[in-house]
Amino acid sequence: MIMGGVSPHDFEALMEQDVETHHHDVLRPSQAIARVADALPGLGIVAAVLGIVITMGKIDGEPAEIGHSVAVALVGTFLGVFLAYGFVSPLSSALEVGANDSTKYLECIKTALLAAHKGMPPAISVEFARRVLPSHVRPSFEETEQICKATRDGGQAAAA
Repeated sequence: MIMGGVSPHDFEALMEQDVETHHHDVLRPSQAIARVADALPGLGIVAAVLGIVITMGKIDGEPAEIGHSVAVALVGTFLGVFLAYGFVSPLSSALEVGANDSTKYLECIKTALLAAHKGMPPAISVEFARRVLPSHVRPSFEETEQICKATRDGGQAAAA
């Protein structure tokens, strides 16, 4: 943008590729953890089946021993499901939310730079960028105006 010679359309396409690459990269950990979460209930079922197979080998034993073996098999199932849906899947979801938020900030920067590259005044460029942010973190129009004025006044005071 500083060197010039790049049309706004090409500049937008370049930044869009950067944002898309970033988003793909930051989603990888959450996707890998989601796969683990998907596999854990299956591992719990395998533990249950294995526990029942072991129990069948003790079928002529004491009822307390058989009961203990069945309980161990059920604990394996419980742990698989509990870990999947109670810990690993929520962790994956939290990582995904963080990845999406970081991508939104890059889209905000992209929007501001593109508006400036198209020749929009700085205040309009900032307003375009502000509207890209999710509502729970988006500053109000008034807050944005105050910050812009404070920045502008600070810059003028530093120049004097």
